[in-house]
Amino acid sequence: MTSDALLTLPVLLITGPSGAGRSTAINALEDQGFEVIDNLPLSLLPRVLDGPHRQPLALGLDVRNRDFSIGALLEAIEGMEASVGDAVQLVYLDANDDVLLRRYSETRRRHPLAPTGRPLDGIAAEKDLLQPIRDKAEVLIDTTGLSPHDLKAEMERLFGRPDGQMLSVSVQSFSYKRGLPRGLDMVLDCRFLKNPHWDADLRHLTGQDANVAAYVATDEGLEDFFKKTTELLKLVLPAHAKEGRAHFSVGFGCTGGQHRSVVLTEKVVSALAKEGWQVSKRHRELERRSHES
Repeated sequence: MTSDALLTLPVLLITGPSGAGRSTAINALEDQGFEVIDNLPLSLLPRVLDGPHRQPLALGLDVRNRDFSIGALLEAIEGMEASVGDAVQLVYLDANDDVLLRRYSETRRRHPLAPTGRPLDGIAAEKDLLQPIRDKAEVLIDTTGLSPHDLKAEMERLFGRPDGQMLSVSVQSFSYKRGLPRGLDMVLDCRFLKNPHWDADLRHLTGQDANVAAYVATDEGLEDFFKKTTELLKLVLPAHAKEGRAHFSVGFGCTGGQHRSVVLTEKVVSALAKEGWQVSKRHRELERRSHES
């Protein structure tokens, strides 16, 4: 297959620590129409990519493969990026140590990096080994709080409709204090807007509360910002859909990720849904607070 042909077909490289959900993700992608190959030896990667195929590819990469090495994988990824560019995405599944340990306890499996030792030692060694890959991933999926059903739904949200019939759009809010979410295609800064944090009656609420939304709306810059943002999205989204992309991600950031960015996310999601776009939303910091409580 030529590079030009690959440009129209996504190639997903799926990896992450053992127990984080790679097999579930691979199965979900197969259900969505991807040609999937799990536990692919790195030495066979060029042959798979050069061979003829008419479906998008999802390739599962595992540290248990006999020829696996971080250097070889990084070299392979860089070579693919140089030849086919944005068609290739590295997807990294992760989970916290307690969840990975619980999953191993439930299955009574031995960890591949600690076959005769404690699973927790294997988890730590594998995460340390894979850190350079995690740092390079375009899409990072934390499966800590996800059931297999939730993970399948997330894969559908991110990579569904690989035939390009419909571009799916995700809009999310976040806090700049915790850094940019991975995989965003467009980032917009809401920190210039009036901050409900300084109102004692609103501080404990979120941007999903009508009183907070009304407070932010008193900022004279909100409507102009919202209008120009939606006009920009209505311009670029059809262009990305025409290019055959399956997913486009927009992030709104503010200081704490609780008020202003949430208000804008809610408004934009509503506007895009009315225009007929397949749109989903996520409030990263609100989810984090929910998991911690």
